[in-house]
Amino acid sequence: MAELHTIHVIDDEPVIHDVLGQLLTSEGYEVTFSSTGEDALEKHAAGAWDVILLDLLMPGLDGIEVLKAIKKIDPRAIVIIITAYASVESAISAMKLGAYDYIQKPFKHEELLLTIQRALEHKSLRDENIRLKDELTRKFGFDNIIGRSLPMSRVFDLIKATAPTRSTILIQGESGTGKELVARAIHQNSDRKNFAFVVVNSGSLPPDLLESHLFGHVRGAFTGAVSEKRGLFEAADRGSIFFDEISTVSLETQAKLLRVMQDKEFMRLGGTRTLKVDARIIAATNVDLEELIERKAFRQDLFYRLNVIKIELPPLRVRLEDIPALVHHFIDVYSRENGKEIEGVSEDVMEILENHDWPGNVRELENVIERAVVLTKSKLITRGALPPALVSGRAGTVEAGARSGQAQTFKDQTRTFQKKVILEALRRAKGVQKNAAQSLGLKPTTLNEILKRLRIGPDGTV
Repeated sequence: MAELHTIHVIDDEPVIHDVLGQLLTSEGYEVTFSSTGEDALEKHAAGAWDVILLDLLMPGLDGIEVLKAIKKIDPRAIVIIITAYASVESAISAMKLGAYDYIQKPFKHEELLLTIQRALEHKSLRDENIRLKDELTRKFGFDNIIGRSLPMSRVFDLIKATAPTRSTILIQGESGTGKELVARAIHQNSDRKNFAFVVVNSGSLPPDLLESHLFGHVRGAFTGAVSEKRGLFEAADRGSIFFDEISTVSLETQAKLLRVMQDKEFMRLGGTRTLKVDARIIAATNVDLEELIERKAFRQDLFYRLNVIKIELPPLRVRLEDIPALVHHFIDVYSRENGKEIEGVSEDVMEILENHDWPGNVRELENVIERAVVLTKSKLITRGALPPALVSGRAGTVEAGARSGQAQTFKDQTRTFQKKVILEALRRAKGVQKNAAQSLGLKPTTLNEILKRLRIGPDGTV
């Protein structure tokens, strides 16, 4: 069934009411009439219409005053001005105040209907755009980054403090910790949110192709460059550009990237014209860039440009208290996607999930829950819906050496056990070392030495 569109005709001439009433209702529109500006505004205070047809010349409040008042009530109102030939200048003034279009009296029926149709299409596109932006805000806003643990509270504080600024952001964290989600949240909560968020998958392209993607190229710049092409920096102008795994960018491209950051300008490949760009740079890495600098694999000057504000995302194993909230979040997401009504997980399943060390971090947990939702036929996820290796405890219970298939020595296994016990104590103590030391029966100075030896940060980050 076609959508019923509503139109409000504001005109003091009864003949216009009769003509437009017959014309518009025959086209399937629902029409409301007002003979004065005062009557129209009273109706607008109580309701809204898809399109408003407004005569400029009326007794009492004229069309311009009515337009101003309607726009104050509803800034998104679609108003088409009806004007006599002598008042075209006033109609143009009305458009500057936010009117969608104008038509002149006497008007042709086809012209009026076409103008109304264009206005409705404009409204539909605008409403869809607003809906998509609202969806983006919900999907990539703070509410979608789940966690109440101390490490995540610090991440939230940094995002909220830095999102409204123009500063460059470096996000560091293991694979699967949600670096792109944080980058999108920063963009969505900045004054750039109405412009593009461009993702650069740095490690998936060879250096020459990456430069072409970043800066664009002119025709004939290389074999196959048959036409001019805009780059990702141009696409990100006034928005944000996110470099996923910045560590994989070649040294040559790093030099060109540094110039863009310093001078906010670049040239297309093969070009001679300098192009200006205003794009906020957000970079992510799962490796220690300072170690790469020592190995001459990353430029120190670029690191200093990127490392204005660093956000370190904690691995899931040091914020295990966030697992229940993450589990319920992913159950909600994938239940909706699969048309299911799953309410939660059984107690033994939650225990299994909380005792796993999640080498793949939040992404791994999300995949486990998606699989469980698909396989579950009841309202509660039970052990049978989990991967067998997870249930048996064969997966993710040791450190990286064992994950790669290498046997661990007694020393390695002891170190693993110590780290697990200390991380758990820090988690229960909410990051307070003194309390953690007391629960372990250690002196605070002894715990501090162990933390240094095991390379555990003061807040429990590894």
